[in-house]
Amino acid sequence: MHVAVFSQYHTNPDCPATSRHYTLLAHLAKSHRVTLLTTPAWKGQRLTQEFAWVPEGVEIREAAIPYENKMGPARRALAFAQYAGWAVREGLRMEKPDVIWGISTPLTAAWAAAQVARWRRVPWVFEVQDLWPAFPIAMGAVPTALARQQLYRMEKRLYQSASHILPLSPDMARYVTELGIPAGKVTTVLNGTDLELAARATPEAVGMLRQTQGLVGKRVILYAGTFGRANDIPTLVAAAEAMAADDSDTVWLFLGHGFYEPLVATAAARWPGRIRLVGGQARHEVFAWFALAAVSVVSFLGLPVLDANSPAKLYDSLAVGTPVVVTNAGWTKALVEEHTCGWHVPAGDALALAAHLRELLINPAVLNLAGANGKALAVEQFDRQQLAAQVQRILKLTLK
Repeated sequence: MHVAVFSQYHTNPDCPATSRHYTLLAHLAKSHRVTLLTTPAWKGQRLTQEFAWVPEGVEIREAAIPYENKMGPARRALAFAQYAGWAVREGLRMEKPDVIWGISTPLTAAWAAAQVARWRRVPWVFEVQDLWPAFPIAMGAVPTALARQQLYRMEKRLYQSASHILPLSPDMARYVTELGIPAGKVTTVLNGTDLELAARATPEAVGMLRQTQGLVGKRVILYAGTFGRANDIPTLVAAAEAMAADDSDTVWLFLGHGFYEPLVATAAARWPGRIRLVGGQARHEVFAWFALAAVSVVSFLGLPVLDANSPAKLYDSLAVGTPVVVTNAGWTKALVEEHTCGWHVPAGDALALAAHLRELLINPAVLNLAGANGKALAVEQFDRQQLAAQVQRILKLTLK
């Protein structure tokens, strides 16, 4: 089977990113031909050089189209359009694949996959990482009614034309089927985590990190991920400052980068030692940071479209036995409550978040039990090796 993969943003475990598809492509390339159509946008952000840029056996075709999170809406739209145009041309030039795997975001990458699939007369599978265009519309990035209507129409046409759809959460799957798409062509494949990399967070490795970071004897609260507009960072900073004012034994670590980085840096300067800004870490190193934390926070704005998210930091935290506080009111809330591996605090309520975290930190037995439950859940349901095998089966089924 020859699989053509349309993904605008390729990352590997040397990058400060989830690298989901690195694991999935590595699994697929062991027994099938894989051609990846992507860009080198993340290549310059590699923090280490431990991993090959693409897994062994993956053929890569790259378009030199720049992209970074700090771009404004117009510049992002241009990058999306440039990749879509290049991907269509490249997809029509390359040797005909048996099946195409189109990965959104952005939606334009899936659009390119659909066009090539139609012209080459092959099936295509649509992976939905975020709900586009609902997410950028909710964030105010699509200002005109006409543009919004056109994007929604394109989204539905893509769902209809795909042979199968792979949303990353059950809430995303529900959204797709509520548009009238048959449930039989929709399969939830969670974002998941890399248990092999999580296993590197041994007690010795975590102890060494704690020592070198001056965190011995400290209770750590961790936020790891993008400091983006959707991540409700101002609420986290406010909660961190409220706790820093009367607790010298608790340290908030903000690990990552993004739009609100200056806000975090200002708070860290105001509360040295109690709030710390840590730069982005390579994928294979992030698990030790999660493991040294007593609890992690997975936060988003209180927008219904964000409740469907499938955040990598949720899975990564649970994989090393660190329980989570989530602010989404959707499936992640139901998940952590059902499996007793975390808690929910409503988005935007800094005082409630600080109060809940204070209560948790004085109950280590509760934290330890929740952490153990989360680790067991990760092994059972979140292993990307198992998820990769599931994706491979679905791709093969489209050929029948």
